[in-house]
Amino acid sequence: MPELPEVEVTMRGISGFLKNSRITDINVYYPKLREPISEKFSSLHDLKVLSLARRGKYIIIETDQGTILIHLGMTGHLLVCDSDLPMKKHDHVEMVLSNGKTIRFNDQRRFGLFLWFPLGEDVYGSKYLVNLGYEPLTDDFTPEALYSSLVHHGRKPVKQALMTNEIVVGIGNIYASEILFSCRINPLTPAGHVTLADCEKMVPIIKTTLLNSIENGGTTIRDFSGADGKKGYFVQKLNVYGKSNEKCPVCGCLIESRVIGGRNTYFCSNCQRIK
Repeated sequence: MPELPEVEVTMRGISGFLKNSRITDINVYYPKLREPISEKFSSLHDLKVLSLARRGKYIIIETDQGTILIHLGMTGHLLVCDSDLPMKKHDHVEMVLSNGKTIRFNDQRRFGLFLWFPLGEDVYGSKYLVNLGYEPLTDDFTPEALYSSLVHHGRKPVKQALMTNEIVVGIGNIYASEILFSCRINPLTPAGHVTLADCEKMVPIIKTTLLNSIENGGTTIRDFSGADGKKGYFVQKLNVYGKSNEKCPVCGCLIESRVIGGRNTYFCSNCQRIK
């Protein structure tokens, strides 16, 4: 699933084509995503793009007629291309731009979202965004903020807590494993046992890990590609994720894998000892 870095890379990839442009038409070819795509899109024409933002794993396109909210789901991606490029299987929606380009939304597993909020409806107050937690790359996300949030999650494993969007957004399975390895914190450690000192170490590592991934185009494990169609290269810098039974890059012990909260988690029990 695309996580925060992949969504940020996607947003940056389409921003140069959307800003100071207009969406002349929106064509919907296969409306059956996680939630059906509104028929309203087919009646929208000549939308002036006012701003582009990311909140968690959502991309928000504000126009003079309303707001488009996009979630990439498990396998979704946006591709900027020429309008005469042949359509591909699983191309569900395309936004035709006044500059001659087209942005196509492709989603093989159809778990993504492509939603419309007309003028007067607050997208940030919607059920999709209203309960989201801290943005990890902002100044508001401090060690004290993380510590106060983790305390309330008691016995829940810290790795599972980091993936809770009500605490901090966008840290999915890949980055949670990598961040905890860099912090030398065992992923099974109860969230309530994480100290402020741990958080003082963890917050800068969270920010650095996510920023490094963004700079490398995100992480491509299976399906992700950016708006230019290129794969993400942060996968080459992963220390533990997906490397079960390989040697730990620090101590040489074998990396272990365990299911936590329904997701495979990778760690070194020698480097990441439970306190």
